[in-house]
Amino acid sequence: MRLPEAVRTIKLPEMVKIQQIFPDVHLDDVEVSVRKTALPFAANMKSGCTAAVLTGSRGIRDIDIIVKTVVDTLSTSGVRPFIVPAMGSHGGGTSEGQEEVLRSYGITEETMGVPINSSMETEIIGATPDGIEVHFSKPALEADYVIPIGRVKPHTDFNGPIESGLCKMLAIGGGKHNGCSRLHREGFPALAHIIPDAAGVIINRVEIPFGLAIVENAFDKTHTVEAVPGKDILKREPELLTLARSLMPRIKFDDVDVLIVEQIGKDISGTGMDPNIIGRDSYGPIPGAVPRIKRIIIEDLTDGAHGNAIGFGMADFILRSAYEKVDLGITYTNGMASGNPEGARIPVIAETEEEALRAAIQTAHQTDLNDPKVVKIKDTLHLSEIEVSANMLGLCSDDKEFRIVL
Repeated sequence: MRLPEAVRTIKLPEMVKIQQIFPDVHLDDVEVSVRKTALPFAANMKSGCTAAVLTGSRGIRDIDIIVKTVVDTLSTSGVRPFIVPAMGSHGGGTSEGQEEVLRSYGITEETMGVPINSSMETEIIGATPDGIEVHFSKPALEADYVIPIGRVKPHTDFNGPIESGLCKMLAIGGGKHNGCSRLHREGFPALAHIIPDAAGVIINRVEIPFGLAIVENAFDKTHTVEAVPGKDILKREPELLTLARSLMPRIKFDDVDVLIVEQIGKDISGTGMDPNIIGRDSYGPIPGAVPRIKRIIIEDLTDGAHGNAIGFGMADFILRSAYEKVDLGITYTNGMASGNPEGARIPVIAETEEEALRAAIQTAHQTDLNDPKVVKIKDTLHLSEIEVSANMLGLCSDDKEFRIVL
């Protein structure tokens, strides 16, 4: 990339490591906590009956331990559990692909001690008030009970009282590829009411003794596990979402001229980097969101992304080394399937961090070229230790919020 000679004379800022302080309250023993909350429900289920355990959300801490504990608790109570991958069209929308995704989480028939039925077959079990057909996994429908396991958290593409969580596991995950594709055709903003509507159809159709809700803290550790009665899921989930939102990490500055993100990937966020953290989505700045960031640089793609560069479209500049890891086929497929081709766009390519930073500073409107506010983070999951330009240290004086790393 050719830069004007004047840009090469910009004095780049000195960067300083700081620690953003977040509460680190978490469960000491996840297995014990899961068993304690699930056991009263399992004890009231009929011995000899079958239970389809729905799981599959990416990036959940200790998900293998959580699922294993649930199936063991059910088995101890005389219930016959089996696992159904509930991940919509992930894994390429194939049975084999979804089993492989579960395997990457440590969830196999051998490790769990129960069968896995990854059939992609669905049945239409009803329709939402808008007339949208609701699909649900055929193997799950054939079970006596259905038990969804999912993390409750803010969604990356829409806002509402119910976002990612048990309702999404039922409506999108349990709907497999057929249901996922159908609901996503309505567009992301509509999912705020379509997901709970579809989940309501499923809750009224199948027997759900409980769903296991997981809430994580700012350090990606398990803060809460709660067995929610099936009939209460629609009522309880908004309350758990409020808790999850309060625990999220964040960039504790309102205005940033340039944000440098060391890596993005599907193992970090479904959108590569979380719009809730950067205040920007594939369409640009989110109105009213903070931080207000003028330019974003991406330096790398995680190995766990497997070449999927969805999220690049939210940035302004990327390094060539990151671009060389991109699998365009996988990236474009994801962008098209999710109705978000904007997220698959490729930004301006720079050769080095210095070149990208100079270009970002030069194009950040109303920025003092020789005194820009620059923040550097590893990714949108890890925000405890970050770097800031020295001119931002005056904003870090509150010792309850920040600590200078010497």
